[in-house]
Amino acid sequence: MSKLGDNMEETKWIVDKAHSGIEFSIRHMMISTVRGKFKDFDTEITGNPDDFDTVKGRFRISVASIDTGNPDRDNHLRSDEILAMKEFPDIVYTVKKVTGAGEEIEIIGDLTIRGVTREVVFKGEYGGMIKDPYGNQRFGLTASSTINRADFGVKWNMVLEGGGFLLGEKANLYLQLEAFHPPN
Repeated sequence: MSKLGDNMEETKWIVDKAHSGIEFSIRHMMISTVRGKFKDFDTEITGNPDDFDTVKGRFRISVASIDTGNPDRDNHLRSDEILAMKEFPDIVYTVKKVTGAGEEIEIIGDLTIRGVTREVVFKGEYGGMIKDPYGNQRFGLTASSTINRADFGVKWNMVLEGGGFLLGEKANLYLQLEAFHPPN
């Protein structure tokens, strides 16, 4: 692994969207899991990933870009019943602190969905930093968290005839991130 030099606290990182993603999953009808992703997101990341105390970040995720592979379901997820895209077009996660060492990290931040903000902790693995064949410094990480969707005002559901509900209460969130910093 390659290390960055001194004074890297304000280094700005560019997310490589071809190698990054923001995904989710939720139980459906109590018997299966539906998965989806957000195709459009912007990030602001600064700091030295080898020194977690310096890392700051903000993710803005476009609700319009939700993709579960089913256009009717995607439109329902964008509707006022679920994510209320017209009033709240973005989901935002602001990193407050990154802790851990080596492969085990925690990303502590504020997640805002439908105008409701709650602290959410992602746990994951820091893949380290390398120099790519083009001279860029790169780092990668994967992390996940589980939230209760009702905590964010996402309460729509339907009672099933045989008992239970159409959607699970918990939503699993996944982040795969690869970012780079061009040489000076």
